[in-house]
Amino acid sequence: MKAEDKLKELGIALPEVTKPLAAYAPYVRSGNLLFISGTLPMVEGRLLATGTVGREVDLEEANRCARTCAINMLAVLKSAIGDLDRTIRIVKLTGYVASDPGFSHQPKVVDGASVLLCEVFGERGVHSRAAVGVASLPLGCPVELEMIAEVEAGSK
Repeated sequence: MKAEDKLKELGIALPEVTKPLAAYAPYVRSGNLLFISGTLPMVEGRLLATGTVGREVDLEEANRCARTCAINMLAVLKSAIGDLDRTIRIVKLTGYVASDPGFSHQPKVVDGASVLLCEVFGERGVHSRAAVGVASLPLGCPVELEMIAEVEAGSK
């Protein structure tokens, strides 16, 4: 099944790509690799949640934030290559989780994104990954993700 058909089946409409919050590009392409910058859980210009996971934000909400980050990264990916089916594979996902010192379930948070990428791309969505706990993130958000995708040569 095509990636965009799978998104429709899941009831997901990709948002417009938001402008960077500082001096960086939303993505950089090097050969067939597309490096997508850190992405926040923004919905219609607002953060889905704020706070530290394990304190103000629970695991379920943080998992939804990671899924939202993945949706936003897919929007960037589509804007970069024109068609999500030009994605050869998702290579690497890195998740940063603003964590209370006693919180140690960062991998369960980042699963919100990993599961979605596998739903959308099937085997092409299986990726290497890091899930890192940090003290704070931009704008007080609980989750920030970055991704590397391998894409077809000459796409867009």
